Amino acid sequence: MKYLIVGLGNIGNEYAHTRHNIGFDVVNAFVIKHGGQFRTDRHAYVADIRWKGKNFVCICPTTYMNLSGKAVKYWMDKEKIEPGNILVIVDEIALPLDKIRLRPSGSDAGHNGLKSLQESLGTQDYPRLRFGIGNDYPKGHQADYVLGKWKKEEEPLVKLKIEKSVEIIESFAAQGIALTMNQVNNQVYSL
Repeated sequence: MKYLIVGLGNIGNEYAHTRHNIGFDVVNAFVIKHGGQFRTDRHAYVADIRWKGKNFVCICPTTYMNLSGKAVKYWMDKEKIEPGNILVIVDEIALPLDKIRLRPSGSDAGHNGLKSLQESLGTQDYPRLRFGIGNDYPKGHQADYVLGKWKKEEEPLVKLKIEKSVEIIESFAAQGIALTMNQVNNQVYSL
C-alpha cells in the first residue's frame, strides 16, 4: 500500500511555524519520527517512509499555498496513488485550537490550498486532516492571524496536537479512515 501525505503551507522562513503552515509542521514531525529525510524534488520537498509494510510519499509543496494542487497532482500521478490514499493536512480557522477533524471529503471552505487541490484533482473526494487553529482575530484581520506565529501559551497544545496528528496519519494507514475518524473527531485536546 502506498500513501501520499501532504502538508499544506508556504515555503520561506517568514512562513515557518505559522498557523497556515501547520501542515508542513505535522508532515515534518511524521518524517522525523520515522527516520526519514526530505529532499528537494519536483514542486515539493519529498520524503519516502516505510512503516509496517506501507510506503508513504510525504510532500510539502514548494508551489505556495494557492498552487498546492499542482504539486499534489504531479506526485499522485507519478506515484500512481488513488485519491482515497491521500491525506492532506491543513489549518482550519472554523475549528477551535483544541480540535482536529478527519474527513474523507468535503468542500474547500474558502481555503486556498484546498481550492487549488480541488481544481487540479477535479474532485473533493480525498481525505483531509483539519487542524483547528481557532479564529481569535479582529474583523478584517484573518490573513494576519493565519499567517501569524502561535502565541506562547498556545505552543504546548500545538505541540501535543502535532504528535496526535502523526498518530492519526499512522492510524489512517493502519486502520483506515472510518475507524480513525471515530477515534479522533470528537476528541477535545488539552494539556
